[in-house]
Amino acid sequence: MARSNPGRVSSRITGREYLRQTVGTVGGSAAHLFSRRFLRSSKMGNFRSEQGSLVVETALSLLLVIPMVFWLFEMCMLTYTYSVLGDAARQGVRYAIVHGTDSNNCSGPSSGCADTAAANVKSVVKSAAAYSFHDLTQMTVQVTYPDLASTPPSRVNVTINYTYVPYIKLPGIANSVQLSAQGRIIY
Repeated sequence: MARSNPGRVSSRITGREYLRQTVGTVGGSAAHLFSRRFLRSSKMGNFRSEQGSLVVETALSLLLVIPMVFWLFEMCMLTYTYSVLGDAARQGVRYAIVHGTDSNNCSGPSSGCADTAAANVKSVVKSAAAYSFHDLTQMTVQVTYPDLASTPPSRVNVTINYTYVPYIKLPGIANSVQLSAQGRIIY
């Protein structure tokens, strides 16, 4: 309860009292009824002043967030494919370094090797790359022996060229992926 002081007017008034005072005064108009003070004091005023802003803000946010989510998904899949193909190239190098001329199942350009075209190395790479969940018919595998031999300690390079096919076509996604791995034959 507010104290009653006949000489002093209370500064706290309700919306109904404000309406009564405004209409009752000389010069009060309908425009004055909807002044900021009246709209701020009533519950309906806050709703009317922000009506539709939530819909607009949500729409603008979704226009930015949804493409970012799709782009993030595509970047994750590109990174995953890059990682799997890099591991496949390393696995091909591992296979080549343990299947030199001293191995029963020799791969390489040296004499005495049954697999001079390194088809076994390529098949190991392609089977390891199958975990990328992509169409690998566009993938090319090159196995080179820079020292022109598959005897220890000769070098072997495995290079994978792959044209990445994105799930969702978005700007900023690289289409060409090239990975390589190198090692020395130990056996």
